Amino acid sequence: MLSKVSSGAVIGIDAYVVEVEVDISAGLPSFTTVGLPEASVKESKERVKAAIQNSGYAFPDDRITINLAPADIKKEGTGLDLPIALGILAALGLIPKDVLADYMIMGELSLDGRVKPVRGALPAALTALRAGYRGIMVPRDNSREAAVVREISVLPVTHLAQVVDFYRGLAAIPPVEANLDEVFSESEHYGDDFSDVMGQEHVKRALEVAAAGAHNLMMIGPPGSGKTMLARRIPSILPPMTFDESIETTRIYSVVGGLEKDQALVVRRPFRSPHHTISDAGLIGGGRIPRPGEVSLAHNGVLFLDELPEFKKNVLEVLRQPLEDLSVTISRVNSSLTYPAAFMLISAMNPCPCGYQGDAAHECRCSPSQIDRYRSRISGPLLDRIDIHVEVPAVPYQELAAGTPAESSPAIRRRVSAARTLQTRRFSRANIHCNAQMGSRHIRKHCAIDKASADLLATAVSRLGLSARAYNRILKISRTIADLDGSETVRIDHLSEAIQYRSLDRRGRP
Repeated sequence: MLSKVSSGAVIGIDAYVVEVEVDISAGLPSFTTVGLPEASVKESKERVKAAIQNSGYAFPDDRITINLAPADIKKEGTGLDLPIALGILAALGLIPKDVLADYMIMGELSLDGRVKPVRGALPAALTALRAGYRGIMVPRDNSREAAVVREISVLPVTHLAQVVDFYRGLAAIPPVEANLDEVFSESEHYGDDFSDVMGQEHVKRALEVAAAGAHNLMMIGPPGSGKTMLARRIPSILPPMTFDESIETTRIYSVVGGLEKDQALVVRRPFRSPHHTISDAGLIGGGRIPRPGEVSLAHNGVLFLDELPEFKKNVLEVLRQPLEDLSVTISRVNSSLTYPAAFMLISAMNPCPCGYQGDAAHECRCSPSQIDRYRSRISGPLLDRIDIHVEVPAVPYQELAAGTPAESSPAIRRRVSAARTLQTRRFSRANIHCNAQMGSRHIRKHCAIDKASADLLATAVSRLGLSARAYNRILKISRTIADLDGSETVRIDHLSEAIQYRSLDRRGRP
């Protein structure tokens, strides 16, 4: 007695079709799973047996062999429970075998037969669509997530008996549809707003420039100056996510189990703020079974590293590849996985170990050698990859007490979105989306400057000792400032503002 059921498993942030073959033959009672199953898949035999019996069906006292094809790829996760149970029931003749081929099926079984949510429902739905299935059957808690793939029927299931009745023609399962307009309307509401921040107008301007061009930014200031408060409000001024961006980000959160119950899509730009004790694998991704790290969870959003010098040096150095390539490649003996990692890096640090260098209200007791050691924890190559450096001084009491209304996030967001629209139009034929992603060829084409501006830039390079990468960063920032100004050309005032955002590039590093 042989039956076949189609299911799916996740590798990286993509899914692939897994054919579950079930053979029941005469012999001593046994339950064998082959096809490189991981521990969670091997343990499914106990869940499947209890679920079948507690749903009112007889479990066979025969030799059961489960083959998971393709057999050369490791299978992990609990999403194969439901297809294995259905394969056994089909092999026993309780379900017609010919109807199982229409749907891809995923779901974890509890001991009483309930179907519990799994990871990777969205990638599985996309794979089912490409593979030509009529639809996909997923746990109800995953149904809204899978239903964003409109071209395929998504059937939500809650119990093994419900699925059996569906395949026997005794009950119908209405497909789920996602209202994307309603889902994306949630992205317009942010709890944090720039109107809450008193003072710091020059810092807000730097954050607006960074958001407009997706530039990496570092804030340097004493404790309590508002660096974290400002960073947490950056997503509120970024342009709304497009559908493609939302799908790509949701795939990452789907495979790590980061979606909330009944959440269809990630529609707000992510904001990730890992603690400084994080490991390099936690930041970049990895593990025995590779998983996306914080840089990938921040894809299309913001990665905020507070107290940057407190991070381990090896952890900071592994950031260099994703900052340049916008992706992370994790290699293992048997495979190599690439995760997207196009994020804005926002970092914050104190100017010295005690935090009060240059603060008029507090005396700094740090020696020059202590300050040098503290700042040397951040390497020059990493600093080169941070486009904007901005000083964040403590806010005077008068500004805090004045209560002067500050500009709101929606107002800033409109200017940022207009600048991003210009960049989208400019790079419509290139494989980039914003000024921060420009290469040398794009810089030569879109960041041309006149002689006066060139002389100013030459002076800055000479006096500040800028590297070639810092030189290019200044031109990119100038282009973004020009876009915010609605200017077709980069003027000398745009260049002057861009140069002042490279304060840590001075020789000897302050």
